[in-house]
Amino acid sequence: MKKLKIVSMSKYLPQKIESKKLEEEFGIPLGWSEKYSGVKTKHWVTHETNAFMGAKCLTYALKKANLKMDDLDLIISANATYDYPIPHQAPLIKKELNDYGTQVPCISIDTTCLSFVTALDIASYLLDGKRYSKIAIISSEISSKNLNPKDFETFTLFGDGASCAIVEYTENDESFVYGAHMMTKEEGAEETIVKGGGLRFHFKDYAYNPEDYSFKMKGKNLLRLAKKYIRPFIEDLFVKCGVTAKDIDFFIPHQGSKMGLFLFEKIYPEFKGKVANNLNTHGNCIAASIPMALYDAIEDGKICRGNTIALAGTSAGFSIGGIVLKY
Repeated sequence: MKKLKIVSMSKYLPQKIESKKLEEEFGIPLGWSEKYSGVKTKHWVTHETNAFMGAKCLTYALKKANLKMDDLDLIISANATYDYPIPHQAPLIKKELNDYGTQVPCISIDTTCLSFVTALDIASYLLDGKRYSKIAIISSEISSKNLNPKDFETFTLFGDGASCAIVEYTENDESFVYGAHMMTKEEGAEETIVKGGGLRFHFKDYAYNPEDYSFKMKGKNLLRLAKKYIRPFIEDLFVKCGVTAKDIDFFIPHQGSKMGLFLFEKIYPEFKGKVANNLNTHGNCIAASIPMALYDAIEDGKICRGNTIALAGTSAGFSIGGIVLKY
């Protein structure tokens, strides 16, 4: 058990987008988004950058916890999208705050949709009450820039947004991490991809093609992989953590897709009424989905101090990851 306590959380959402308006503007059959993607409204950036949204969230979370930047020992940016290829995202978030008097180090973690879960797991090992006592984990994601309006499945599904969690080392046994687990099945490594923008298909070597710079995913293949591996994975996670499904007070799955959430609830009917679902109002916000859903559940009173909660999901790669903690 790792002694970690979530002391503060925050969320930032850019401009709200009605799915009906997108359907009318881009020639998508009316009602397609909610019927197939499960998304009625979401949020897309106008002027915001990843750094801007991340900095807003960090500011809100610090204020909520009555903390200053100097109180932090580390800033982790946990996300799949970024403002530039170099530098990594975390120092850009810090720079956005215009607080040049602090020496807080910054690192970035990218396991796509599971980045927040991975960062939370790593933070639980770093927190020792000595070198690391307080860590800020920020997931800031902009998916809208990489969407192809001709691809209805992704264009209607993805949203933008950010969330921040400040975690600290705690001496008591009231809040802690039971454990975490992750697995990667390389057979799905390229089922979700943005082909352009990296070095393998560099713009200097290949003529620009908008489709190469748009997000693509093979939804049916991903659901097949999820259906095959999710239940045994969750069972392994619970065994490693020393808990059972009955011990879980609330479950936060990645808001990957309507079918993905349906599949999860079908596999685990014992979680009925205890599963976070904000896909209808937020869309899939990549790594920001899980912490935003966690924030909403806490704010709505669905999660209280002392509750045992599980965070889990799948990510591009293809990976499945999860963490169980006493909130």
